[in-house]
Amino acid sequence: MSTSLTPPWTIKREVLIKDEEPTDPRYGCPPEKRTIEQLLEYGVINLDKPPGPTSHEVVAWVKRILGIERAGHGGTLEPH
Repeated sequence: MSTSLTPPWTIKREVLIKDEEPTDPRYGCPPEKRTIEQLLEYGVINLDKPPGPTSHEVVAWVKRILGIERAGHGGTLEPH
């Protein structure tokens, strides 16, 4: 029995918006208008860690590549 899976990136998706409200500039701005610096300061990087390097090594690489002092990881980055 053969099962065919559709790759997620080939599925057409739509963003459903129920209501739109303007963002009060006193409380920030829409994500698409944030600078790279703001995204890095307040954002999250989803990372698919390959087998081999430790979670600690990957965090050190991210800090060095992005030129930042603080970074960390939540949970485990170890593959199953």
